[in-house]
Amino acid sequence: MFPLAHDRFKGLHGFQRVAALACTLLALVALPAQAQLIPSLSGDSNQGSTPVGVPSLGRSGSSSGTTGASAAPTPSIITIQQPGATQTPLGVTGAEPSNSERPSPATAAGEFEKYVQKMVDPDQPFVHRLGSQLLSGASSDGSDASPLVPADYLLVPGDELQLSISGSVDADLRLVVDRSGRIVVPRVGPVMVAGVRYADVPDVIRQRVARQFKNFDVTVSLAQLRGIRVYVTGFATNPGLYSLNSLSTISAALSKAGGPSAAGSYRNIQLKRRGQTPVNFDLYDLLVHGNRNSDVVLQPDDVVYVGPVGAEVAVLGSVNQQAIVELKPGETLKDAIENVGGLNSVADSSSVTIERLKDRDGSYANRVPLPAGYREPLLAGDVIRVTSIVDARAAQDNRNRRVVVEGEVAHPGAYVLPARATLQDALKAAGGLSPNAYVFGTQFSRASVLKEQVDNYTRALRDLQVDLTRSASTQRAASADEAKAATANQDAISKLITTLKRVKPTGRLVLQITPDTTQLPDLALEDGDRIYIPAKPTSVGVFGSVFNAGSFLYAPNKVLGDYLDQAGGPTRGADEKSAFVIRANGSVTSNLQSSSWFSSGSLASLTAVPGDTIFVPEEMNKTTLVQSLKDWSQIIYQLGLGAAAVNAVK
Repeated sequence: MFPLAHDRFKGLHGFQRVAALACTLLALVALPAQAQLIPSLSGDSNQGSTPVGVPSLGRSGSSSGTTGASAAPTPSIITIQQPGATQTPLGVTGAEPSNSERPSPATAAGEFEKYVQKMVDPDQPFVHRLGSQLLSGASSDGSDASPLVPADYLLVPGDELQLSISGSVDADLRLVVDRSGRIVVPRVGPVMVAGVRYADVPDVIRQRVARQFKNFDVTVSLAQLRGIRVYVTGFATNPGLYSLNSLSTISAALSKAGGPSAAGSYRNIQLKRRGQTPVNFDLYDLLVHGNRNSDVVLQPDDVVYVGPVGAEVAVLGSVNQQAIVELKPGETLKDAIENVGGLNSVADSSSVTIERLKDRDGSYANRVPLPAGYREPLLAGDVIRVTSIVDARAAQDNRNRRVVVEGEVAHPGAYVLPARATLQDALKAAGGLSPNAYVFGTQFSRASVLKEQVDNYTRALRDLQVDLTRSASTQRAASADEAKAATANQDAISKLITTLKRVKPTGRLVLQITPDTTQLPDLALEDGDRIYIPAKPTSVGVFGSVFNAGSFLYAPNKVLGDYLDQAGGPTRGADEKSAFVIRANGSVTSNLQSSSWFSSGSLASLTAVPGDTIFVPEEMNKTTLVQSLKDWSQIIYQLGLGAAAVNAVK
């Protein structure tokens, strides 16, 4: 198969021969392909290709004196692979190892950023410098891997062209502009393209090819851009030397270097080019306004210098983007707010608050009215706060009332009423009462009252638990029966506390109205009030320590004692003196308000109304007859001992 190799390796044996033959095969495979002329199988194929992001430029070439397909010579195709050429996407050629190949750490927060973060709510995201997340979050390359080449781009040595010729001659070539500014087209010769506009390159090549061929089309695209080296210096996150493509701009170089550092400026950036006046670049023009007029294209050996950061202020609250803004000399409050996108939809546009760094203890804040205050000059370290009209609490008398009306009304639902609306206004908004409405049983709940009830109930429950635990722990058992009773008592206390914890306050306000009333009092409403008008009940309930607890049909002209009799009366273990009745309006009348017993007291003779609930509690401190006899015998025994001791002394 390889006679020369066979003779050369004749003296080798075994593994040595195999290894030497393998090395020879690898060397043969690695040899560059040479240009070949191959007869074309078809005369109308176009072998040109257009890399992504690069518009192809095509022109048709023809020679005078020849018309039609009969005048065209036999087509041929030229397939050329230049020695050492590689097929790579449009990007940077000849790039050397640089800072971009090292990982770029995230820009550390500056002192002012940390100070501002302490002034915002912990659940809010970190307040960064305006634009820092855009640049620090860019790719490490920092340049577009497939940029769109503008028509006025001037070719320079190092650029690589993709040239396709079809028609009387077919060719698909990748040609590099050499140092003399030329490309060499096989069977055509050298063509000067350096300094030619990208849009004019097809015409230049067509004119040169027309000297050799007729009836052809030319398509040209830019396959590779030359690489340039630029310096990013000053207060950049990763200053150093970077390799970019020849279409890169100042912002691309900054992005590749990680943007300005915590001490670097976004507004004081200069492009320094040998022999020319420095070009000033303000990143806010690009970040805030989308203006790239000063974002010029870089050239080899340019220096992008990032200056030190200027005066900074923080804009917080109801703005479109909370951020730390860098100011130029002479800029005012209006400039700072515009840089963060202005006020949002719920912002209080009447005024803002400015906190000076010298007043960082919070003892003083300057409230600036708008729009007159837009001309207010700012100082380094100022914190501007824009309040929200949604979160800000206006005076109670000036806020609308959002109330809910439910139950026996014409149109139950939620309503927004004027600031000084009353209960009567809420009923009118709901269309008035229905014929079956029971005004005396109205349940009027208020959010502010609910909060107070929850706090008070929690505090009272905690105190009760402590008292019961202390009382149980101080009791001593003199016998096994008392110890058993104490254990049972402790279990009962635990169950009681668990039951009480399940009870939730409702925020209900007791309305001082009579059972026969037909309208609610003229009480001012608060935001969040709920009004429920029930239907007229038809029963009276009797519960607790009675023989037959339940609800009994209401009948006019009956007293509470009548319903207690219907329930069988109190049991032997009932605490009759502590009986009470809960009325439909939420008020409570207790038998303890009278010194008499329930059967003969004022509570029993109280006229019943629909919705009443009578409750007779169980007596808690009960003792059996045996326990009482034991206690009295112990007392008598101690008295007998005392009398005997006195007689002995005499």
